[in-house]
Amino acid sequence: MSFSSKKALALGGVICGLVAVLLAYFGNPANMAICVACFIRDSAGALKMQQVPALQYFRPEIVGIVVGAFFISICTKEYKSMSGSSPMIRFILGFIMMVGALVFLGCPLRMVLRMSAGDLNAYIGLIGFALGIATGVFALRKGFSLGRAYETHKASGAIMPLLLALLMILAVTTTLFAASKEGVGSMHAPIIVSLLGGLAFGIMAQRTRMCFAGGIRDVILIKNFDLLMPVAALFVVMLIYNIVSGNFNFSFTAPIAHSQHIWNILGMYAVGFAAVLAGGCPLRQLILTGTGSSDAAVTVLGMFVGGAICQNFGLASSGTTPQAVGGTTPAGRVACIGAIVVCFIIAFVDKRDKGVIKK
Repeated sequence: MSFSSKKALALGGVICGLVAVLLAYFGNPANMAICVACFIRDSAGALKMQQVPALQYFRPEIVGIVVGAFFISICTKEYKSMSGSSPMIRFILGFIMMVGALVFLGCPLRMVLRMSAGDLNAYIGLIGFALGIATGVFALRKGFSLGRAYETHKASGAIMPLLLALLMILAVTTTLFAASKEGVGSMHAPIIVSLLGGLAFGIMAQRTRMCFAGGIRDVILIKNFDLLMPVAALFVVMLIYNIVSGNFNFSFTAPIAHSQHIWNILGMYAVGFAAVLAGGCPLRQLILTGTGSSDAAVTVLGMFVGGAICQNFGLASSGTTPQAVGGTTPAGRVACIGAIVVCFIIAFVDKRDKGVIKK
């Protein structure tokens, strides 16, 4: 099936929305049916990269998304092993996306899911996300580029999908990984549901080229709304589910969220800015990894390290409730501002034009 028409793109988004509904129904955390940043953070905890007991579970959805994209790209002959486009900068950009996401409490995918549940904090975050993307687009118009990627040995692009598959096997068959006994890490759908859901999500996201940053970027750059179609369809499906299930709460008091508006804006600003510079949001980086991009795989590794450091050093925010004080931390605020500064340095200090660095 071709996914070039708006109807097909919307259908892909509907399927992704239904996957999110099933994951939420079968036990994934409230307000977090599927979140790339949070699930990478939890997986880093399972690998003992971070030591927060309540945030340790190897999330099958991450594996499913990458392997699903890998499988469908081979079937459609879109798989191509590529690398060599500023890998260290991409690692840093992956790190930055995690800092911003964990200050906000969610990646762009979770932002949209929170919006569908009526979380007004997520709508505030959307402002920052759009502004960050607009800043990244300005950098692109001024000549920013990470340079050209080159085709490499086919096996190179398959390393990350195969590694994640191996880790999934180890997670199921051994007790090597840490696993939360309580808290967010203990809340999850059955493994088979999570894995199959991730596979379906990865396949549809690859076919529709779903990218939360790319959709807004294309609207600003070329007035094209195509990439927003699957995102809008996913939002509508989850909105209907939340209303029917009684989970819709149009307020600033949603679970696993905070109402420190400036930091919701700045956190998602960092994510949007870094995503445009890296060529895709956290979800898109997983999809590109599955289709053979070693550069995207390096970005994903940056996200794993970023998630671990955010938790180990107290950079991540916590949700606020009437009974407990939460929100951002002083260290997280400093890290968020520093991340934005680094994005500006990457975007505007060194410029590339046709692979040649201009200073």
